[in-house]
Amino acid sequence: MRLSIALGVGLISFSSAFAASQADRNTCDKASTDPEGIRACTNIIDSHDEGYNRAMAYMNRGLAYRLKGDYDRAIIDFDQAISLDPKFAIAYNNRGLAYIGKGEYDRAIADWGQAIRLDPKYTSSYTGRGMAYIGKGEYDRAIADFDQAIRLNPQYADAYMSRGLAYNNKGEHDRAIADFDQAIRLDPQYADAYMSRGNAYIGKGEHDRAIADFDQAIRLDPKFAGAYSNRGNAYIGKGEHDRAIADLDQAIRLDPKLAMAYSNRLRLLQGREGGAGTSRCREVT
Repeated sequence: MRLSIALGVGLISFSSAFAASQADRNTCDKASTDPEGIRACTNIIDSHDEGYNRAMAYMNRGLAYRLKGDYDRAIIDFDQAISLDPKFAIAYNNRGLAYIGKGEYDRAIADWGQAIRLDPKYTSSYTGRGMAYIGKGEYDRAIADFDQAIRLNPQYADAYMSRGLAYNNKGEHDRAIADFDQAIRLDPQYADAYMSRGNAYIGKGEHDRAIADFDQAIRLDPKFAGAYSNRGNAYIGKGEHDRAIADLDQAIRLDPKLAMAYSNRLRLLQGREGGAGTSRCREVT
């Protein structure tokens, strides 16, 4: 989901340097989107130019590694950025995102706590810490962080989306749906919010409404494997097994590592072969 990018990337621009080329500076500034970003940031770091803010170069290179899924190398760069500038809140925020990518929730929480101490109005750090609390199953603490993010920025769609996930995990489907509704009002192109609202409708047994939301998520993102998988689950709930298998097959084609789609398809096929009903399948969150 897009939260892994939306939680306060905060790229930094550089002001002056003499040992690094202007092209490297410009490319490193865009390290998250430019395939040459890592190389450019490395050139800046290796230049040892005392007039250049090398902490920012480490931070931007770490961001590029994080977005590539290379969390260990990202963390090394964020460590270096923080050692050069211990008050660098954005570096703590992004190191927290790298730790959550590795499933190290306690370390992520510690980093977001430090980012918040350095900048108490850093909304994306509250949202990030809340997602880590969800990962630990501490939903009330997560909701408290999302509440604070919303107080700081009532137009922050990601905070409503994340709070909805926490409510849904608590089984409070109506409150979850209200938050997903608000996320969609703020960002009508938010495919994840449609999918998550669909999951909440499945939780309420409202399969037709769930399917309508998964349809919209797929229209917005035709390669959204999780939406196909979950729509398949909704079709299972309606007893439309052929349509369910078609969606689960498509989810697997799009994401061959989506274990939940394999598991749910296997349950369905076994149930059909045995003539028994299928148990409730799990959703991709």
